[in-house]
Amino acid sequence: MELTYVPLYAVLVSLAAVPFILLSSKKPNLREFWTILAGVIKFLLVLTLLPSAMQGNVIELELLEIAPNIPLVLKADTFGVFFALIASGLWIFTSFYSIGYMRGHKEKKQTRYFASFAVCLSSTIGIAFSGNLLTFIIFYEMLTLATYPLVIHSESKKAIAAGRKYLSYTLTAGLLLIAAAGITYSLTGTLEFRPGGIFGDTNLTSTMAVTIFLLFLGGVGVKAGIMPLHSWLPSAMAAPTPVSSLLHAVAVVKSGVFGVIRVVGFIFGPDVMAQFGLNDILMVLAGFTIIVASLLAFAQDNLKRRLAYSTVGHLSYIVLGVALLTETGLVGSIMHISFHATMKITLFFCAGAIMVNLHKKNISDLNGIAKVMPWTMAAFTIGSMGLAGIPPVNGFVSKWYLAAGALEGGMLVPVIIFVVSGLLNVGYFFPIIHRAYFKKGGPELEGHTEASPFMVVPLFGTAVLSILFGLNPDLFFNFFDMASSVASTIFNSI
Repeated sequence: MELTYVPLYAVLVSLAAVPFILLSSKKPNLREFWTILAGVIKFLLVLTLLPSAMQGNVIELELLEIAPNIPLVLKADTFGVFFALIASGLWIFTSFYSIGYMRGHKEKKQTRYFASFAVCLSSTIGIAFSGNLLTFIIFYEMLTLATYPLVIHSESKKAIAAGRKYLSYTLTAGLLLIAAAGITYSLTGTLEFRPGGIFGDTNLTSTMAVTIFLLFLGGVGVKAGIMPLHSWLPSAMAAPTPVSSLLHAVAVVKSGVFGVIRVVGFIFGPDVMAQFGLNDILMVLAGFTIIVASLLAFAQDNLKRRLAYSTVGHLSYIVLGVALLTETGLVGSIMHISFHATMKITLFFCAGAIMVNLHKKNISDLNGIAKVMPWTMAAFTIGSMGLAGIPPVNGFVSKWYLAAGALEGGMLVPVIIFVVSGLLNVGYFFPIIHRAYFKKGGPELEGHTEASPFMVVPLFGTAVLSILFGLNPDLFFNFFDMASSVASTIFNSI
């Protein structure tokens, strides 16, 4: 198999599974076999790109030229492979979990669910391997449309309203992204993602730089959950829990922060960001989002909504990290993409297992559940510890590098924000754990045990991964080395 075509195969494999999933609608086992098979093949294809990515090589495939110097191109660079590994790897966990959830909750329209899921993952891998802004925008919008059937899955009034809100935010963001790309091309003559940026040789004025940056920020900031562009995200909790996991850990929001790093590091570059104070805009918005989202999380009794606001805050850890414009800060930012993914998907998996098994959605109803769901609550505790930055869970490692990056740049305020946010994480996560372990449960818990193994094994598996990556960030996939390589490439290309 020629390595050049692997990025294309990785994008197409789950799309190819869609007709098989649809044709197997009356045979659930076969339908879910196609889902799992596509997930495993996709992951193995991405894995074959890892050695090349570790050597700093870029695998490029031009699909077609839409206009002179504007090709549709796939490019598997180190950053793209990093993101694709996370998305494709966690999709396997989510696929198994979905089987247990959809059957246990007796969800309707399961075939549409699995088909839409497959398209979402093709879109996400397309985003990871986009070689320029045009390709990125196409897959970015494809992800928006593919996610909509998942958000409205239950077809309740609440879900339909959430879907409309989701589309209104994300499609508007897409238009802003197209406008930003058009202006960028008119000024630079290229849409290519280039380490260190593409604006270096242009005569940008301050007004033009800020305008273009705000357009880009509006385009990628919606999916990145930057306040005040975040409100679609808690509303989207009307979707089934595996979809929430997809939104918050694997695909949609991670595509947003992936886009932020592409814009900062590969379109503007550190020099232009610093020259026009664009990173200051990003730091203010990210710092505000981290603190306010954490405070709003306290007010949520619904478990998924509390997790949603936690996600909003933690996405801005990634945004703040890249805004520091230091190599160490960018390493922490990139690592937090992967480490937050394993922790947050664990917590959402736990929330779904609790709902399916005990039919409980609110934190105030979780007294004593650790006695009947010990594996689930152990995993929840691990994820919570990691998001609070407590070792040995992987969240400690990425937060350490984020804080070190701030100190490297001589900035104390971001360090204070990271510390305060960690304390707020403890404040809104640990009362849940206290309820589960130390408060007496009601009679409705009698006769209950753990949820289906299809749910418990994935959620505990991702919790174990969170610890393993905390002990060794380079375990299995060299996440730390890849993050360091990406940061070094951006700052050494200036």
